[in-house]
Amino acid sequence: MKLGGLQLLLAIALALAAGVIGAFAAGELRQTTQPQTLHHFVHDELDLTDRQKAQMEQLEDNFAVERQEMELSLRAANAGLAAAMEDEHEYGPKVVGAIDEVHDRMGDLQKATVRHVFAMRALLDPQQQLRFDRQVASSLTSEPGE
Repeated sequence: MKLGGLQLLLAIALALAAGVIGAFAAGELRQTTQPQTLHHFVHDELDLTDRQKAQMEQLEDNFAVERQEMELSLRAANAGLAAAMEDEHEYGPKVVGAIDEVHDRMGDLQKATVRHVFAMRALLDPQQQLRFDRQVASSLTSEPGE
């Protein structure tokens, strides 16, 4: 069976529409199956008081600045690693030093994040803390995509 120009154009349009619908559906499915972030859990599930909400917002604003500074430092360390690799073209002392620098910056970011989590926890009442602790433990121990 031979397709005419109009039939071919219609087939392409249908395939494109199916692809767009499939991509949209996959995106919606991915959004509904992704684990809830700690931020959303705290704000959506813990029934914060107005005072707690204001305190959390202040903590989050402060941490956003700190996290951005640390992420910039990590990017700079990654750029240093790229330069060392370009310079040495082997696993040499400059590369090893640059890797250590990247790991140090990653560790700094992780430590700051854990400090932030404990600062958030300190604003919660004992019942909220129990639920918060379970959510943190679940986030840290679950497999990606669970």
